[in-house]
Formats: sequence, C-alpha cells, structure tokens
Amino acid sequence: MAYYGAMDRFFFVLGSLLAFLAVAAGAFGAHGLRARLAPELLDTFETAARYHFYHALGLLAVAWAVRATPAQPAQAFIVWAGWLFLAGTLLFSGSLYLLSLTGLRWLGAITPFGGLAFLLGWLSLAWAAWRG
Repeated sequence: MAYYGAMDRFFFVLGSLLAFLAVAAGAFGAHGLRARLAPELLDTFETAARYHFYHALGLLAVAWAVRATPAQPAQAFIVWAGWLFLAGTLLFSGSLYLLSLTGLRWLGAITPFGGLAFLLGWLSLAWAAWRG
C-alpha cells in the first residue's frame, strides 16, 4: 500500500501559493497591463489568470480529498489529479501568460496540452470519488 501522508499538505501549500500567484497575476493584468497590451492579448492574459485560479482551488480540493480518502487505489487517482492540475496550470496558463507578454503565437500550440491535463485531472478526481 502506498503512503500519501505528506501529499495533503504538499497540495494544500501548492494550491495556496498558486492561488496567491493567480490573484497577483490578475491584479497585474488589470492594473499593469491594461494600457500596454492589445485588447485580445489582455483577454488571453485574463483567461490564463482565471484558469490558474480555478485549478489552484482544485489543488485545495485535492489536498482535502487525499486526507479524507483512506482507500489507497482512490488516493492514487487523487494524487494524479493534483499533479495533472499542476501540469495543466504550467502548460495552459503559463503558455497563455507568455503568449500575452511576448506576442509569440507559437506558444499557443502548447496550451491545448495544458487543457488536456486539466481535463484528465478532473476525470481522475471523479474516478477516485467513484472508486473511493
């Protein structure tokens, strides 16, 4: 049986820090970039911050679920969900932040991989709830 004892704290701290960064990014976009970015790039930046924040909250849910679910097979899927939310945040939001700030359109090719990670994370969490 695998031990996930520290994962609840890890995902809670990570979710909290990512939520902090999402709020900071949102404020930066709203106040620091409004006059500097074209409207479509500002919209892209705001989309990145929005999904960044949603999945920071998702990591807080993962932290709770790891602690609340004693069944090892279900815990493994919950932990996978956490890693997928982190990967999705880095790939989806990260690529959109960089695209907005640099204008490098090729970064948009990375974004769908982050979206796929988000989707797989939510499916993994649903599967864990079903199996747990």
